[in-house]
Amino acid sequence: QVPLVESGGGLVQPGGSLRLSCAASGWTLDDSAIGWFRQAPGKEREGVSYISSEGSGYYADSVKGRFTISRDNAKNTVYLQMNRLKPEDTAIYSCAADFWGRGGLAPYQYDQWGQGTQVTISS
Repeated sequence: QVPLVESGGGLVQPGGSLRLSCAASGWTLDDSAIGWFRQAPGKEREGVSYISSEGSGYYADSVKGRFTISRDNAKNTVYLQMNRLKPEDTAIYSCAADFWGRGGLAPYQYDQWGQGTQVTISS
């Protein structure tokens, strides 16, 4: 079993939308904060958004107003709704769990990582 599995990536045109899912397998994410990160070729990993264990969402300035993070603990899944996508959003998107429930936009704050899903924005 892979502890965290991302899905929902793909190729969309600029201005389009995608919804990414991050599903926990073999454990429950209720008490964890979940973050979304992305890494484009030749660039460092960047924190995009995270949601606390209480359900509060936080966003990087680059995606604020376009992306929405949510969680469904009954489905053991966190979602990242991405709207008005831009070519610069192209990257591998990964989710991660902070078992302490606090989260943040820095990778070191997280304990468990998924394998990532490719998001490509191109016409």
